[in-house]
Amino acid sequence: MSNQTPLLEEHLALGASLTDFAGWQMPLRYTSDIAEHTAVREAAGLFDLSHMGEIAVVGPQAAKALDHALVGNLSALAVGRARYTMICQEDGGVIDDLVVYRLAEERFVVVANASNAPEVLSELSQRAEGFTAHVYDMSADTALIAVQGPRALEIVAIVAPGQRPVLEAMPYYAWATVRILGHDMIVSRTGYTGEDGFELYVPNALAVPLWRALLEAGSPLGLVPAGLSARDSLRLEAGMPLYGNELDRTTTPFEAGLGRVVKLDKTDDDGAPLDFVGRAALESRKGAQPARVLVGLQGLGRRAARAGYPVLNGTDAEAVAVGTVTSGVPSPTLGFPIALAYVTPELSGEGTELAVDVRGRAEPFRVVPFPFYRRPKS
Repeated sequence: MSNQTPLLEEHLALGASLTDFAGWQMPLRYTSDIAEHTAVREAAGLFDLSHMGEIAVVGPQAAKALDHALVGNLSALAVGRARYTMICQEDGGVIDDLVVYRLAEERFVVVANASNAPEVLSELSQRAEGFTAHVYDMSADTALIAVQGPRALEIVAIVAPGQRPVLEAMPYYAWATVRILGHDMIVSRTGYTGEDGFELYVPNALAVPLWRALLEAGSPLGLVPAGLSARDSLRLEAGMPLYGNELDRTTTPFEAGLGRVVKLDKTDDDGAPLDFVGRAALESRKGAQPARVLVGLQGLGRRAARAGYPVLNGTDAEAVAVGTVTSGVPSPTLGFPIALAYVTPELSGEGTELAVDVRGRAEPFRVVPFPFYRRPKS
């Protein structure tokens, strides 16, 4: 039986098409993929993210435990800020990509992907042994709602009277306690769409009233509820990886172009290099030529590449496979197909002409930088 978010009845009332995602019943779309995608780019979208995992790490050595468990330097994270990081295996393969919030000196919350949350909880619990830190799961009691788009600030400010200065002053990847509907809520300026936006963490009991309040406040401004399909096309335009597509246990952060999150310079109390799970393997990979490289692909025709399609070194009959597409869609914003793919290093240069086998036909693509889309500067 699938898990259900506290907003399931709201989705059904709005006519959502549901799908099973990582063991959860989630809205795939409410109206059309393109309409929901476009609303986020032009106004705002409302997302239910309550399937994500929230794991607390608390105690005097919580920061040290996370420094050991994750590839990032969480001791350096200031209270009130968040950081994108990863938890890796001993061989450097990615178990999950994460966002970590520092709520207090001795309190962190680790947000994990739904499909990996049980494994992340288990790994963090094991890796925290020997530290004065306690790891526990908050997921079952926590709902997560996101407002994403250029009008997100305006909409969240409506349901948080008098709190607009707090929201405006919040940097990207920061959080604050905001008074909404008579309750203090953790609101972060984070997201997975390439747009400005906020994510609101609330107890399950407040999920429905918050969802309804945001929908009522935002609808006159163009906000629409948006499902997983739009979320996927938005994150792909923004060049953001999806676990299970661009990231998995056979992939290191360096292959994915995310070596910047691996902090080999973090040190222990004595100033010596700090050992963390996967350090030796990742240190040996840094600066080495990987066997494959993640690249952006722009379609030169109309047919879209999809995950799993072979990348070819040309369009003629002698073309051979040189990689694999990890994600691909027809970009609603840009008007042409886009994809992410792993290819051999010698074919990863910008402007390289390649092809993708789209159902038996070699379709032309070109290597381009990603993200494919960046929101206009205000």
